[in-house]
Amino acid sequence: MIDIDQIKYAAYRMPYHLQFFANDDKTEEPTTKKLQDARKEGQVARSKELITSSSLMVLFVVLKLFVGFIGENFVNAYRKSFGGIDRIVGDGFTINTAERILSDSIQTIIITCLPIFSFAVIVSIVVNIFQVKWKITAKPMMPKFSKLNPINGFKKLISKDKIVELLIEVIKIAIISYIAYNTLKNEWKTLLILYDMKLEQAILLIGNMVIDLGFKISMLFLIIGFGDLIYQKIKFKKEMRMTKQEVKDEFKNTEGDPQTKSRIRTKMREVSQRRMMQALPQADVVITNPTHFAAAIKYDKDSAQAPILLAKGADFLAQKIKEIAKENNIEIVENKPLARMLYYNVEIGAEIPPELYQMTAEVLAYVYGLKGKI
Repeated sequence: MIDIDQIKYAAYRMPYHLQFFANDDKTEEPTTKKLQDARKEGQVARSKELITSSSLMVLFVVLKLFVGFIGENFVNAYRKSFGGIDRIVGDGFTINTAERILSDSIQTIIITCLPIFSFAVIVSIVVNIFQVKWKITAKPMMPKFSKLNPINGFKKLISKDKIVELLIEVIKIAIISYIAYNTLKNEWKTLLILYDMKLEQAILLIGNMVIDLGFKISMLFLIIGFGDLIYQKIKFKKEMRMTKQEVKDEFKNTEGDPQTKSRIRTKMREVSQRRMMQALPQADVVITNPTHFAAAIKYDKDSAQAPILLAKGADFLAQKIKEIAKENNIEIVENKPLARMLYYNVEIGAEIPPELYQMTAEVLAYVYGLKGKI
């Protein structure tokens, strides 16, 4: 029988996803490869606010130093362009004359402003390099069709990053308004007497006032820029975090599957052991621990300057070496210190080091004595 109350209750229930309440599974720090790939894609922790504020600061400092030079050049350009306008009109004002006056004025402005703005551009480049080091990539300029998706665009409009950017802009506007109000309030009486000043004095006064205002604003913007840089680094580090599975997949792609590498190492070890056992019957003596280690030595004065380690092993492999030695009538000599040193310090196929010559020679002499070779 269907319960009517349950149907009514189900109609008011809202579907939910447990994933909404789950914690972010990106808990692992980004690997070096992940950061390098992000760098190639142009993804770096960079503060545009710091670049802008640094450029503004340098711009106003340079303007402060050269405000007299700039004002004088502009005044001269004004006089040159319009000082003899009555004479020019009297002689006949033509299009060529207007073009010449305009060209001279633009040339003077460019010559005056270009070196000053060049300082700001250089500083912006230096600050950019300071943040992300020097690496040129064109990938950020490549067109991506995913950016044309209106849904993704809408998500970006209401994202946390946009909210932070909006907050920064509001703070900047508030700072500009506050500083501008206080500066103009203190200089209001001075502004009222501008009409009584000469043109050069008025330009110099307005220039200094604007530069001081810009210097104060850019100083506070610089503080905001450093704060934004710290925020961008924290945000970038969080965005670059990886899941445990991503770390494993990257390791497989770069280093290879651990299981496959383990199987390869096992195969290589087996091949090495077979080759070692095949060379073992050529040994002159097997030196043992006697239970844990075994090392087989061969000495041929015609082909080598020192005895050579043909085989070595521990535990089960040591017992196997001793069995093969017995099958091939190779002498087995117990010498615990020498067996341990040969096992830990000499590679298979390598000559015995000089510090072990004396101990090895004593063993070989004993073996040669038993076989009647000396």
